Amino acid sequence: MPTPPPPPAEDRTAAERGQILEVVDESDVDIEVVEESPPDPAKQPRGSTEFAGHVTDEGKGRVFPCGQCGADLLFHIGTQRMKCEFCNHEQDVAVDESAGIVEQDLRAMLEDLRKKHDEGQESFEGFQEVRCDSCGGDVVFSGTLTSRQCPYCASPIQVDGAHQVEQRIAVDGVMPFQVTQQQAEAALKRWVKSLWFAPTRLKRQGIKSTFNGVYLPYWTFDAMTASTYSGQRGEYYYVTTGTGKNKRRSRRTRWYPASGSFQRFFDDVLIVASNGVKRALVRKLEPWPLDTVAPYNQQMVAGFLARTYDVELPQGFDLGKERIEQAIHADVVGRIGGDTQRVESINTKYGALTFKHLLMPVWLLAYRFKDKPYQVVINAATGEVQGERPWSMWKITLAGLGIVALLIVFWLIFGGSAIFR
Repeated sequence: MPTPPPPPAEDRTAAERGQILEVVDESDVDIEVVEESPPDPAKQPRGSTEFAGHVTDEGKGRVFPCGQCGADLLFHIGTQRMKCEFCNHEQDVAVDESAGIVEQDLRAMLEDLRKKHDEGQESFEGFQEVRCDSCGGDVVFSGTLTSRQCPYCASPIQVDGAHQVEQRIAVDGVMPFQVTQQQAEAALKRWVKSLWFAPTRLKRQGIKSTFNGVYLPYWTFDAMTASTYSGQRGEYYYVTTGTGKNKRRSRRTRWYPASGSFQRFFDDVLIVASNGVKRALVRKLEPWPLDTVAPYNQQMVAGFLARTYDVELPQGFDLGKERIEQAIHADVVGRIGGDTQRVESINTKYGALTFKHLLMPVWLLAYRFKDKPYQVVINAATGEVQGERPWSMWKITLAGLGIVALLIVFWLIFGGSAIFR
């Protein structure tokens, strides 16, 4: 007798390019930096605080009923369509042809957020979140929280401390999953086998844990920058000092003043907007194929966890500026030239500031080895694997002893001359 289909969705409780691209010519011409005039509202992209319908819920609480049997339709990675896991019915993702991903005015949004904060408009009804005591991550859900395990560190979640979700900036775009769970598991096995000095038990047994398909929130920032700099260019020259056995060739440096100015446009500077994942780890997943980002559609996230941001927009922009300033500093070093450089000052002004709020797909795995938590993330668009791993100290010790033994053998054979020649 066939198993009856689940009740219709309406009768059930709701559950819960990273790289910096330079696209303008950086000629060494003098530039004039002028103060920006107020933008024309009719021509500028407007910041959106349209929270309803764009709040992402981490409990897969938004459901799309199958037209054939009433079960949930989920986004199927292989076909990039909506699919019913019960009757195998498929249908296309509903696409709004008029929708587009619009760059939002950063200054306008920051001012809008400040006003809402001053007016006390900071909560969003119907959604709750609970913080994981172990990793500090926030799990957002609507209705009943179905998962009692944190998807970020595999620790138990205590739902007693659930509280209202703060208002969220609308999601502008989403990058669909391209890597299936089976492909992610295969990539994980290859990654484990490639680890040097990993514990034998880990290499033999692999990582025993379950993947979670998670959409991580990102801020992307665009900015036109105008920088002036001053410093010194160092050029090496060599002199010979001493006589006889004390004769030495020494390197010295001549310093010359250097200064200049240049413009550079930064496009889609990516900042992960979640504190529940290791920022340095996730950054290694770059680059992301940003040309695959589509306008936000709730159907595309059906069946996946989708984490809301806990790095607010102002803090996200501060992190974005750090990346921009690092790139500008590298530009200045290159422009000063020579053999070595001294950077004395850099003054940068920003214009044409815009941002987007995107959801990026990752396969997230939290596992424990000898009671210590580790995290592995896989770029679900490219298959890039990055993760934390344990080390085998005895293997490292043996390798060190082996190197010492080789040096001793060389010393005995060649009397040390081969080493110090």
